[in-house]
Amino acid sequence: MQPSGHRLRDVEHHPLLAENDNYDSSSSSSSSEADVADRVWFIRDGCGMICAVMTWLLVAYADFVVTFVMLLPSKDFWYSVVNGVIFNCLAVLALSSHLRTMLTDPGAVPKGNATKEYMESLQLKPGEVIYKCPKCCCIKPERAHHCSICKRCIRKMDHHCPWVNNCVGEKNQRFFVLFTMYIALSSVHALILCGLQFISCVRGQWTECSDFSPPITVILLIFLCLEGLLFFTFTAVMFGTQIHSICNDETEIERLKSEKPTWERRLRWEGMKSVFGGPPSLLWMNPFVGFRFRRLPTRPRKGSPEFSV
Repeated sequence: MQPSGHRLRDVEHHPLLAENDNYDSSSSSSSSEADVADRVWFIRDGCGMICAVMTWLLVAYADFVVTFVMLLPSKDFWYSVVNGVIFNCLAVLALSSHLRTMLTDPGAVPKGNATKEYMESLQLKPGEVIYKCPKCCCIKPERAHHCSICKRCIRKMDHHCPWVNNCVGEKNQRFFVLFTMYIALSSVHALILCGLQFISCVRGQWTECSDFSPPITVILLIFLCLEGLLFFTFTAVMFGTQIHSICNDETEIERLKSEKPTWERRLRWEGMKSVFGGPPSLLWMNPFVGFRFRRLPTRPRKGSPEFSV
């Protein structure tokens, strides 16, 4: 079935798709790239959706405590305004980055493209080896890995993160980096405000430091401190590992598998430019760059965990 002059390697020794195979390749190969790009990507994974909702609720809780427990009761007007604007801006940027990470196609390879016609269109050189994924029946590009949760092969897949209910891959890594950065910054800001609030309440003997009763205020601040410490630790570590991976042009999967690079590595700034796009600028910090409204598909495809592609 495979064209002469090149070889097809299958990880699990499955044959190339035949014309009478039961696998329905029309669900992906028949749709055009423009049609795919117009759809919203969303993974229907129960654990991931719960984790994503929890992330939003925890950020909302932090915003409630910072705004209504610490800033609004403060007698210093400019202290409340400046810190309120900074914290809420960080929260909006963090949640926007979270949405972009969750709803952006991470670089999924079209399903069922391991057909004779597609392979002939690749114009392969004699002796060139290509790989087919037996799970989603696609020709795997270099550095692509199959995700068992997304049920797809993902280009430059770094890992699957349940907190954003998506894989972190070639097309959404920049938004994941921004998400971890803004969560870490907002956590630090919240911890600083908690420390200042405790000092203010102790000096005022808990009489005028909050509109809530002293026991409720203490409980809310303690929970916020714990949340801030956990969020900061997790996101700071993830931010550091992501920057390290980008600068070394090596995904987390490639590092764990100790895969020898067969590609030309983009080191340091070249890697950063390839992920964030263009030379260093403030646009790197903006999760809204390239945003446009996309349409929802009329119905999800049967047997597929995602709404699009």
